[in-house]
Amino acid sequence: MRLTRSSFTEDASQLRTGNAPRAMATYRNLAIGALRTAGTKNIAAGLRRNARDPRRALTCLGLT
Repeated sequence: MRLTRSSFTEDASQLRTGNAPRAMATYRNLAIGALRTAGTKNIAAGLRRNARDPRRALTCLGLT
C-alpha cells in the first residue's frame, strides 16, 4: 500500500532543521503502524476517522 504525501502535508511543513524532521517522520510512522495493526486498510480514511474523535486514537493504541 502506498501512502501519498498529502495525507500528512509534509510539503507544507516548516520543520527543516535539527532533529524535528526525523521526529515528525517517526510520529508519522507510528501513526501508520498503529492504524495497520488495528486493521485499517485505507490509511488516509483511518487518519480522518481518528482525527474526528481523539479518544478513538487512544483506543487504537490500547491506552484506554
